[in-house]
Amino acid sequence: MPANKTNPAPSGVPAALAAYGIWGFLPLYLLLVKSVPPFEFVGWRIIWTLPICLVIVLIRGQWANVRQAIAQRRSISILCLTASIIGANWLIYVWAIQNGNVYAASLGYYINPLINILLGTVLLGERLSRMQWIAVLLAGCGVAVLLAGALDTLWISLALASSFAVYGLLRKQLDVGSLPGLTIESAVLFFPAVAIAWWYASGPQGSSFAVSWQLSSYIVLGGFLTAIPLLLFAVAARRMEYSTLGFFQYIAPTLVFIIGLTVFEQELKPAQAASFALIWTAIAVFLWDMWKRSRAVSVA
Repeated sequence: MPANKTNPAPSGVPAALAAYGIWGFLPLYLLLVKSVPPFEFVGWRIIWTLPICLVIVLIRGQWANVRQAIAQRRSISILCLTASIIGANWLIYVWAIQNGNVYAASLGYYINPLINILLGTVLLGERLSRMQWIAVLLAGCGVAVLLAGALDTLWISLALASSFAVYGLLRKQLDVGSLPGLTIESAVLFFPAVAIAWWYASGPQGSSFAVSWQLSSYIVLGGFLTAIPLLLFAVAARRMEYSTLGFFQYIAPTLVFIIGLTVFEQELKPAQAASFALIWTAIAVFLWDMWKRSRAVSVA
C-alpha cells in the first residue's frame, strides 16, 4: 500500500483554528492588562516577544534564515519599515480595545482582506472578477455608511485595515518566513521598547511591571500571545492551500465582534450594524466567487 495512504499528511486545520482563535479571543486578554497604558504595554509586548521568538527559532532550526535576511540590505530595510508599521498597528488595536472600541477593531480586520484585494489590483497588477468588484463595492458602501453615522470610530477601522494590508504587501515582497521576520522586527523595535518601559518606570506612577506578580505575569503572557499564533499560522500555511486558509481569517474578527456584543456589552449603533451587514455581504460574495473559481479549476 502506498506510503501516502498509510501515513497521510497532517492537516493544517487545527493549527489554523488555534491561531485565529487566539487572535479572536485577544480582547479578553487585554482586559487583564487594562490598567497598563497602551504605549507601555506595546513596549513590554515587544520586549517579551523577542526572547520567545529567539527560543522558537533555535528549536525549529531557523537561525540560518534569520542570518540570511539580516545579510541582505533590501530585506533588512523593508523589515525595519514593517516593524514600525506592525508596532503602530499593535498600538492602535490595544488602544481601541482598552477604550471600548471593540466593534471598530473587529470591522478593521473584516475590511483588511478587501483592501488587500485593492492593493493587489493597483500595485501588483492582479485582475479581479466581476463578482470580486461587486464585493469591493459593497465594502466601500459599508465604509461610506460609517462616514455618515459613526465617523468618530471610522479612523480606527481604516487605520487597522490599511496598516495591516501595507504590512502584508511589504512582507509579500520578501522571501523571509513569518517567524524569522517577526524575530527581526522585534529586534528592530527592542531598544525603542526598552526606552518606553524605562520612561514609564521613571515617571511618577512607576512601571506597570512592578505593580504585582500577577500583572507582571499577564504582561509576559503578551509575548507568548504574539509569537505562538504566528507560529501556528506558519504551520497551517504549510499544510493547507492558501486560498483555503483565507476562509479562516474571518474567525478572529467574528470572535472579536461577539465578545464586544456579549462580554463588553457594547451598544451596536445603527450605522455600525448597517456597515457590518454590508461588509459581511461583501465577504460572502467574495468567498462564493473564490469557491466557484477553485471548483472550476479542480474540475478542469
